[in-house]
Amino acid sequence: MLSPDQTHHPKTDARPDPMPVGNALAFFMLAIWPVVSWIFFTKMPPARALIWTILGAYMLLPPVVAIDLPLVPDIDKYAAGSLAALVAVLFLLRKRFGLWPDAMLGRGLILLYLISPFATVMTNTDPIWFPERTLPALRLYDSLAVVGTQFIALIPFFLGRRFLGSEQAMRALVVALVVAGLIYSLPMLLEARISPQLNLWVYGFFQHDFSQAIRFGGFRPFVFMPHGLWVAFFALMCFIAAVTLFRIGPAAARPRYLVLALYLLVVLLYCRSAGPLIYALLLVPMVTLLSRRMQVLLAGLMVLVVITYPLLRGLHLVPVDDILNLALGLNPERGASLQFRILNEELLLDRAAERPWFGWGLYGRGLMHDPITGQINVIADGGWIITLGTFGWAGYIAEFGLLALPILLLAREALRQPGSALSPFACAVALILAVNLVDLLPNDTQIPFTWLMAGAVLGYAEALRARWKSGHLPAAAQLQPGRTVL
Repeated sequence: MLSPDQTHHPKTDARPDPMPVGNALAFFMLAIWPVVSWIFFTKMPPARALIWTILGAYMLLPPVVAIDLPLVPDIDKYAAGSLAALVAVLFLLRKRFGLWPDAMLGRGLILLYLISPFATVMTNTDPIWFPERTLPALRLYDSLAVVGTQFIALIPFFLGRRFLGSEQAMRALVVALVVAGLIYSLPMLLEARISPQLNLWVYGFFQHDFSQAIRFGGFRPFVFMPHGLWVAFFALMCFIAAVTLFRIGPAAARPRYLVLALYLLVVLLYCRSAGPLIYALLLVPMVTLLSRRMQVLLAGLMVLVVITYPLLRGLHLVPVDDILNLALGLNPERGASLQFRILNEELLLDRAAERPWFGWGLYGRGLMHDPITGQINVIADGGWIITLGTFGWAGYIAEFGLLALPILLLAREALRQPGSALSPFACAVALILAVNLVDLLPNDTQIPFTWLMAGAVLGYAEALRARWKSGHLPAAAQLQPGRTVL
């Protein structure tokens, strides 16, 4: 069976139970989000409207359920936010934006990301037979559906590069996270007290296994996100954003920012998830003590580890036993959970090695199954192993390379330009993005906001390079004065 931590994933399409059916409000909210986005774009500058369209959809729309339309990918909360932003930019702002990064490597990764699903289909035309079940062969329709899903996933990346590449836009990203954290803290603290109930009350269903909500003698909140782990990582992002404002804000405002940061730290603690707390312990000293250049270089180092992680695991160069012994010593229960994950990852790595280049494709073909019933009997929690098993090395390099490339390009500029040329807000966003990639090793917390941050960092890195080459300010998206929610 699937792990309790694993939600429905479009890459595997292997959910063991029927997708929960939301009430009418759930589908109404998905359908009306373009109208909400339209209002944002008429009331706010483009950068802030884009941020709140993507972030608001993630915070408020129902998880798991989707509008099933013929011949197009399902419209879930992720797709609704991305498509709503795209419609507003194209038809309200009438703005054009480029799909191709300046770096040839970036262009190649985008092409690989969109084309490799066709190769996955061509190498998986064989059904997988079990006595009681058959996993279907892949068809051309499957590749078209996946390409559509991949393109929708890239929309925040493209728009972030176009509209969020300035220092002002980077500041808007950081401030938006703090405001979002303050807004969401109220339902989070409520659910930490009474147990996760809001999604059931509002949208008519509970999005996961309730046993996953019980941790460390209390409840961890789910609110309207897929799982408590997603909520905890969201709280981490908001907390680090507040710490950033505390460090670089004007002296008169720092006491207020300190109070905000401490409050969001309390909220993070009530999420009762060990991983984000460990990330917080690592990130706070980086944000408060290190120079801007060192922050970017450490972010670059983190994403290099993520990119090479499957290779290092395959070559047995990751000290898995030492990490496991440390975890067992700190918390036997959590250590046992980590041990279970590692054992399953080893099985999935062996499975992925059977079709290494383009993977096994959809329908859970890349997972392990009972030889008689065909039921899934392995856990796939980490985003890296899901991608590797589904789309192989081609898909992994394309997806993780695209997410890591902006940070690596920013690190290149940090090495060639003075540290004062770097925006402290951009450094903070790069660190948050890097930790999000690190979290894709144990979990699959990639969301549209991940792609939005990647696009923003890419646009900023390209703007820095343009300034370095020409000696003038880059032509980046600029915020204009206007009414906002801040």
